[in-house]
Amino acid sequence: MQPRIEPASPPFPEDTQAALDRIMPPGVPPLTLFTTLARDPRLFSRFFAGGLLDKGHLTLRQREIVIHRVTARCGSEYEWGVHAAFFAPRVQLSDEQLYSLVHGDSGDACWDAPEQRLIQLCDALHTTCTVDATLWTQLRVDHSENAMLELLMLAGYYRTVSYLTNAVQLPLEGFGRRFPDPD
Repeated sequence: MQPRIEPASPPFPEDTQAALDRIMPPGVPPLTLFTTLARDPRLFSRFFAGGLLDKGHLTLRQREIVIHRVTARCGSEYEWGVHAAFFAPRVQLSDEQLYSLVHGDSGDACWDAPEQRLIQLCDALHTTCTVDATLWTQLRVDHSENAMLELLMLAGYYRTVSYLTNAVQLPLEGFGRRFPDPD
């Protein structure tokens, strides 16, 4: 698949290169998503200003469950595959859990109650763009008000990422994982 917008090629402006060097592990070339956004330094910097992969109010595992579910629900195999390759092993998401995030639901036996609520949150936001009072109250058992804000922003950010990767038709990264085949 050819992307609808060609990525920028090096050399990048100094501040863009510095940001890419901070984001990517040593020896790993920048993601196609990043080099596509690097075409416009303003958009590139705004995109990275909105990222939430720093140490915040959520654990890395909580963040990854949300990112995987949102990108799966949005059909962004590109972004899901990057996170499945890089982060799923770090947060011990099993193949069963990765399958569930793409094809299952919060009731799957592989999730504990707090993780089920995270998946319910993603599904509610995807379907209705809001969270009902019951789910909100349940989520507040596990999350502070600031964590709740972060969850909402994280889900919205990765919906935006999914829009970008899908609409631009970015080809999967060579190391990226594919969605698991449905049963």
